[in-house]
Amino acid sequence: MGSGAGSFLKVILKNFDVLAGPVVSLVYPLYASVRAIETKSPIDDQQWLTYWVLYSLITLTELTFAKVIEWIPIWSYAKLIVTCWLVIPYFSGAAYVYEHFVRPFFVNPHTINIWYVPRKKDVFSKPDDILTAAEKYIEENGPDAFEKIIHRADKSRRNDNYAIFS
Repeated sequence: MGSGAGSFLKVILKNFDVLAGPVVSLVYPLYASVRAIETKSPIDDQQWLTYWVLYSLITLTELTFAKVIEWIPIWSYAKLIVTCWLVIPYFSGAAYVYEHFVRPFFVNPHTINIWYVPRKKDVFSKPDDILTAAEKYIEENGPDAFEKIIHRADKSRRNDNYAIFS
């Protein structure tokens, strides 16, 4: 009886990537995406749309280079680790990759606006949304400092638009 349980455990460990991969890359993101659709915050929508764009790029890369990838023995584990980094909100991996590598290809570099990337204190806490971050800034620096930032951003935006259309 003990060797049967040991054999089962060995099979689980040898196939961990096959078992965990779909859960990490599909099941949890699908669940989180549905939850994001049901909230009013655009921040979580952006996180999961970004993830799905990156997941699509990974899948297209795998399909395109399947003959090469099958020769890489650790590919499934590397993909699992990268997918965890993209999915777990603590790391904001999807936002990082999208902002630094994907977005520059699709957006004119002169009009890129850096979007809010929430930071977390631990893996299980929810990220701050933009309103929470603004409230925290006002608490720490006062409403006048916040108004100055808004005016500066508005002035910068008007100057950018003028430069684009002139």
